[in-house]
Amino acid sequence: MQENGEKVGIVYHPDYLIHTQSYHPERKERLEEILSLFEKEKLTDKIEMIDPVPASADDLALVHDRDYIKSVDVACRSGKKNLDMDTYIVPESYRVALLSAGGALTGLRKVMNKTPRRVFTLNRPPGHHAEYDRAMGFCLFNNIAIAAQAARRDYGLKRIAIVDWDVHHGNGTQHTFEADPDILFISTHQSPAYPGSGDIDEAGKGKGEGYTLNIPLAPGSGDAEYALFFKEIIIPVIDQFKPEVLMVSAGHDAYHMDPLAGMRLTFSGYDMMARELSAAAERWSEGRILLCLEGGYNLEGQAGAVVHTLNALGRWGFPVTEKGPELKPAAHALRLLDDIRAFQKIYWKL
Repeated sequence: MQENGEKVGIVYHPDYLIHTQSYHPERKERLEEILSLFEKEKLTDKIEMIDPVPASADDLALVHDRDYIKSVDVACRSGKKNLDMDTYIVPESYRVALLSAGGALTGLRKVMNKTPRRVFTLNRPPGHHAEYDRAMGFCLFNNIAIAAQAARRDYGLKRIAIVDWDVHHGNGTQHTFEADPDILFISTHQSPAYPGSGDIDEAGKGKGEGYTLNIPLAPGSGDAEYALFFKEIIIPVIDQFKPEVLMVSAGHDAYHMDPLAGMRLTFSGYDMMARELSAAAERWSEGRILLCLEGGYNLEGQAGAVVHTLNALGRWGFPVTEKGPELKPAAHALRLLDDIRAFQKIYWKL
């Protein structure tokens, strides 16, 4: 472990700003605010900026239907405005989406080569809601699922863990891997909330049964509740699975001031989650961890959460600037913990 921590890779391209609509919560200012905070906090010597290589249609086809891939390209070139009621497009969106998925693939290559071991992709559009043959929830293509498939194709990995801490359930990622025993998918999310999936009894199918683990948290859950489930469920399951690489769908919309959700995470909560997963990566995957940006719509809150996440990943030693009240987990969280343990006991020792 380096005395002053280590550099964290940041995959970014200015073209990520082209896919944007001023009226929409998923807009270019999300990245601009993060980059502005990087400059304000003088992080230049602590991060390594990495240019993404665009994904190919063949890369996308690791997860998505080829006819759907073509339809997105055609829709963008034709001037169509939306793929569904939530998911807008502009003429350049297909090209930017290739660059977004390519950011995840570029980050994967860096992580696997340990140059550096820890990479955060500031890619847009996000991905975890995108299904095999449809766009959903601001997402065109499922960036992190494509990276996970590429980890097997390009590096022959057998055990890949994906933790999704976005406030919304990663339905697209779950459906991609729910029959796959080589991919462990764990999601913490607000429930009830969009997209309406992610109940605790959704545990996978066929050979993949037991390798999907959902933690549907009640609105108002915050640092204490997330810490409870990381300590009692998430980290113990990861330690039993022993992943060769760890991936994170890193949405920051569980932040307590996010306009699209009702959770109460503070910067301290994001610091905790990143530290716990970094430590797990040290134990099982030689420190290799790849994070892909998902949601997060309070601009200042998301930027601060990203910087605190990077601080934890790199072990830079910056103080946590925001903490919630020192509370015990709420009763509803303790009941959920009992329910998850009872349901998951046939799959994991909890």
